Amino acid sequence: MKTFDVVVLGAGSAGENIASNLVKAGKSVGLIEANRVGGECPYVACVPSKAMLQSAKARHDAHLTQNVGATSIPLALDADVLAFSTAAIRRNVIAEERDDHEAATRLGKEGVVLFRGTGRITGLGIVVVAGEEIRFSELVISTGSTANRPEIDGIDDIKTWTSEEALSTDVRPTSIVIIGGGPVGCELAQLFTRFGTRTFLIEEGGQIAGKEHPVVAGKLSEVLAGDGVVVKLNTTVRKLSLGGNGESCVTLSDGTDLSVERVIVAVGRHPNSANLGLEVLGIEADERGYIAIDASCRIVGQEHVWAAGDVTGIAPFTHTANYQARVISDNLLGSSRSASYVAIPRAIYTDPPVASVGRNITDEDNLNLISAQFDLSNTARYLTDGGSGGLLILTADKVRKVLVGAAAIGPKADEWLVEATLAIRAEIPLEILQDVVHAFPTYGEAFEPPIRELLALTI
Repeated sequence: MKTFDVVVLGAGSAGENIASNLVKAGKSVGLIEANRVGGECPYVACVPSKAMLQSAKARHDAHLTQNVGATSIPLALDADVLAFSTAAIRRNVIAEERDDHEAATRLGKEGVVLFRGTGRITGLGIVVVAGEEIRFSELVISTGSTANRPEIDGIDDIKTWTSEEALSTDVRPTSIVIIGGGPVGCELAQLFTRFGTRTFLIEEGGQIAGKEHPVVAGKLSEVLAGDGVVVKLNTTVRKLSLGGNGESCVTLSDGTDLSVERVIVAVGRHPNSANLGLEVLGIEADERGYIAIDASCRIVGQEHVWAAGDVTGIAPFTHTANYQARVISDNLLGSSRSASYVAIPRAIYTDPPVASVGRNITDEDNLNLISAQFDLSNTARYLTDGGSGGLLILTADKVRKVLVGAAAIGPKADEWLVEATLAIRAEIPLEILQDVVHAFPTYGEAFEPPIRELLALTI
C-alpha cells in the first residue's frame, strides 16, 4: 500500500497546482484524476472559448475596417463556414488537441504520483482508486463540477451539446438554440453568430447574465442583439423533439416553435461530490452538493481534509480555484493563511466584455451603499477607437468611505477593472482613489468622475 503526505482527489486547476506546489516543497503527493490533468479549462472550456471568441472578434473587426479608416472600401471575406473551420484548427492547437499528456508528464517529472481513475474514501486515511488502496495524512478534495442537464420534455429524443461539445466541434452549425443566458450562453451566442450561425438565446429570467448589474446586463443584451442574436427573456423551453429533416424542434413558453440544427444546454453546473465516500469521514455536503469550508479552506469539522474549486460552491471560477490552491498549499506547509472572497473578479468575455467585482447597489443589504456611474463614450479613447462605448458603475460604503463593488461593460473591461479589484481588496479610501492619475487617453480615466461623485455623496 502506497502512503503519501497528501492525496489530492481531482487534478483540475486547483488539484494540479496544489500537487505541484507541495511536491516542490518536499511533500510526497498522490494525485487522482479520472479525466484530464488540468481539468476542463485548458481543453474544453476557458481557453478554447477565448481562442474562438478572439477569432470571432477579429472577423467582426474585419467587417468594420472602413469605419475606422483602415480601408477605403469594406473588405471581402471568405465564407463563414470556412473561417470557422480555420478558427477551430487554431483553437485545437491552443487547447493542445484536448490531450493532457504534457501536463501529466510535467507533474510526473516534478515527483507527483498520478493515479488514473475515480478515488473513493474507504476509511480513515485511506482512498481506493482502480482497486488500489492509498494512504494519506492530509486529503484535498478538488473534484470540480459537471454541466447540469435540465428536465425538459423530449430532451432525450434529440442530440444536445454542452459547452464542451460546442467548443470541440470543427464544423459550424447553421442554426442553434442556446438554453441558458449565463456567461457561457452569452459567450457561445456571440461566438457562433459572428461566424454566421442563426442563433437564439433563451433565458428564463428577466435578464441575461443574471448575477450581473441589471443595467450592465441590459447593455450586453443590446450588444448580442446587435450582432444578430435573438435574445428571449422570461422564456423557457417547453418541449424538444426531432423533426423530419433531422433538425431539432424547440417549443418555447411564448408559443414560438423553432427548428435548428443544434441545441446547446448551458444552464449551470453541479459539484462532483457524490460517491466520494465523504460519509466515511463524517462529511456532509449541503442540499446542492457543495462542501463547506472555513477561511483556511479546511472542510468544516475536519482537521486533515481540505477542499478547493467548484466543489466548494464559492465563486466557481478557475482563478478562485487557483487562489484556494495557494491558500491550502501554504497552510499544509506550515503557514496560517485565510482566504478572502470580497474581491473575486468575474468576467464574461464577449466583445465588449463584461467585468465585475464585489457588491452592487442592487444587493438586498444596501443600507449604506451608494452608487455612481460613467458612460465610456465620454472618454477620448472611445472617440479614437471608434468602439462600442460602454458603462462603469461603482458602488461604495458611504460610512467606511471605501469602494465595495464595480461593474462594467466596455473594451478591455476585464483588464482595466483590476483597479477596482485592488481598491476593494485593500480597502483603499475614496480620498486616495480620487487622487489616482490615469494616463490619457485610456478607459481607466472612467474611474475618476464616479469616484469624485461617490466621495461627495459621503460628505
